[in-house]
Amino acid sequence: MTTIYFIRHSKADKDSIFYRFLSPLKQNMKKKLSKDGISIAQNKLNSNFDDVEVIYSSNYTRAYQTSLILSKRLNLKVIKDSKFGERVHGIKKGYNELPKDFEVRQLKEENYKINNGESQKEVRIRMLKALNNILKNNKNKKIAVFTHSTALSFLLLNWCSITEDGIYIFNGNVIFDNKWSYCETFKFEFDDDNKLISIQNIK
Repeated sequence: MTTIYFIRHSKADKDSIFYRFLSPLKQNMKKKLSKDGISIAQNKLNSNFDDVEVIYSSNYTRAYQTSLILSKRLNLKVIKDSKFGERVHGIKKGYNELPKDFEVRQLKEENYKINNGESQKEVRIRMLKALNNILKNNKNKKIAVFTHSTALSFLLLNWCSITEDGIYIFNGNVIFDNKWSYCETFKFEFDDDNKLISIQNIK
């Protein structure tokens, strides 16, 4: 059995003046963990993850910094993979460019996107490709992947249905209420044929 922990990054610092001089995409990629974010990650990346043998991370700074907290404790290197990065909005100047129904439409319409952003389907496909690469190269290991809430929520749609209230259901069971916390974790288990057999939301 192969086990993969998908972990959302910890809390980022949103108030740095430095970010204001960057494009919205670069802002999103470069945001660092706040002091609170470091503390949250240190508390949540506890002994439950001591069995992790391999660590992957999004190339976004806040995800990578979160991964380093676990990697240093376990003395493991972090493998960066841009395919685990956050959904690209497609905005050019600011978040006020996003339509008010943008998030809802992306969940309901898999091909919906604006400008040069990504659709739900595009994010699902790249995340799934990265996941399949991990499964191919890490059979029967325990792996941690540090990523982002929207990208991860879209990945879940490969196997889960979602209700009008945003509740995620896998094999007839509710697995997530769509209320994201920092370092939110999902434990995926795959059999010897790399078939997904369980998803568990670990609080």
